[in-house]
Amino acid sequence: MPNASEEFGDDTAAAMSSKKVFSLKEVEQHVGEQKKDVWIVIHDRVYNVTGFLDEHPGGEEVLKDMAGKVATENFEDVGHSTDARELMRKYEIGELTEEDKLHTKEKKFTWAAPQETSSSGWSWMVPVLAALLFSLLYRYLAA
Repeated sequence: MPNASEEFGDDTAAAMSSKKVFSLKEVEQHVGEQKKDVWIVIHDRVYNVTGFLDEHPGGEEVLKDMAGKVATENFEDVGHSTDARELMRKYEIGELTEEDKLHTKEKKFTWAAPQETSSSGWSWMVPVLAALLFSLLYRYLAA
């Protein structure tokens, strides 16, 4: 079985080995007073988003309001893109302890082609016949 550095590459393996387990109480201590330290929890993973405050498209206040808290619901309600979800990995520093985990499921977004409707080829006939009927009625009444 390959080790982490063989499977993911040296940088990812180093990041994985440096990830820690934090209690919710520890996370709650990182509330970002004067932008020093802002941690949030999303899907039981802990993120230090201090370096992302100025870059966040929704503004730094959104992140600061959730500092030291579980922000999973807020994060999912906004409907973040796949790119945003990928960017999060850069700021992940660990995960919650088993006792504090909420075991939420991450929403997966997939793009699908529009479904064909089951209507027959005659569906265009209704508006055409209505327009024809209206036109004949107009000519008859206008004459």
